[in-house]
Amino acid sequence: MGGLEQFDVWQLTALAAALGWASGIRLYAVLFIVGGLGFLHWIDLPGGLQLLAHPWVLTASGFMFFVEFFADKIPGVDTLWDAVHTFIRIPAGAALAASVFGDASAAAGVAAAILGGTLAAGSHLAKTGSRAVINTSPEPFSNWAASFGEELAVGTVLWLAFAHPIAALVVVGLLVLLMIWLIPKVWRFVRRLLGRFVDGGAGTRRDATAMPTRNSPDV
Repeated sequence: MGGLEQFDVWQLTALAAALGWASGIRLYAVLFIVGGLGFLHWIDLPGGLQLLAHPWVLTASGFMFFVEFFADKIPGVDTLWDAVHTFIRIPAGAALAASVFGDASAAAGVAAAILGGTLAAGSHLAKTGSRAVINTSPEPFSNWAASFGEELAVGTVLWLAFAHPIAALVVVGLLVLLMIWLIPKVWRFVRRLLGRFVDGGAGTRRDATAMPTRNSPDV
């Protein structure tokens, strides 16, 4: 594992974009997979990402990957998990993308952080909103299918980033277009769902208030 001289600009850009997008979906899988491949010397990592291959970091990311794998497949728990990780995935995506250019200029690192953070925010919002919609279905199978599909997508994008960087950039670009189309639709549905819930609660309270009191019988 070495510095940036063994990577061209397309490889670095593809890796930064892939890490940013994938972090918004499966942060701990990204940390564990990339770190594990670097630890086994199956791939070369830019200098800023070599920390992921440290045994202590691998232990922590592997444990959290294990927890997230199951938490993401339990309806309701996955939505709570996503809500909490709004404050973790997005800055982590920015930090990972910046680390790709860790040995380059500060300007390159800042630009990569902006790219990675934006992609992580978009994929996280698309995932969180979509899973909230899926959880309105009482059966768990659609939730499991979505979860396994997300894991497959993350693995594919990461593989492309290392093996075929140009293809990875094209795929991430297509995923960005999908997010732009999906996020407004999903969140409009979530807003309507919350509106019905709030209106239903208000209606119940109004009915209770309007319920006539029973007059005491005449003596």
